[in-house]
Amino acid sequence: QVQLVESGGGLVQAGGFLRLSCAASGRTFSRSAMGWFRQAPGKERDFVAAISWSGGTTYYADSVKGRFSISRDNAKNTVYLQMNSLKPEDTAVYYCAAHLTYVRSWYSSSASSYDYWGQGTQVTVSS
Repeated sequence: QVQLVESGGGLVQAGGFLRLSCAASGRTFSRSAMGWFRQAPGKERDFVAAISWSGGTTYYADSVKGRFSISRDNAKNTVYLQMNSLKPEDTAVYYCAAHLTYVRSWYSSSASSYDYWGQGTQVTVSS
């Protein structure tokens, strides 16, 4: 079992930045590939970024490439999402997700591939 708790959301002006954190419980975090997804009101949950458990592979949605950065600290059981140059269209509830795997380089942009989810943190970007 992996329990995930997101934090760091809030209200920010366009062009600003936020750093989201996702703290994981359990000793399996170091074997968990992690992903960030977001869901705006009335829309489906969309992929944002993913990172392999080794940290050596990262992958981003085109809409955030060059602005967002995913990273992880396995010693702290935490994954981060640094969000720069925020836009109003980035407004959503952001969720982190985990997938346990023995494959060092595994990552996925598909929400159905992930086994565990956090409760989400709201990010609001004002224009």
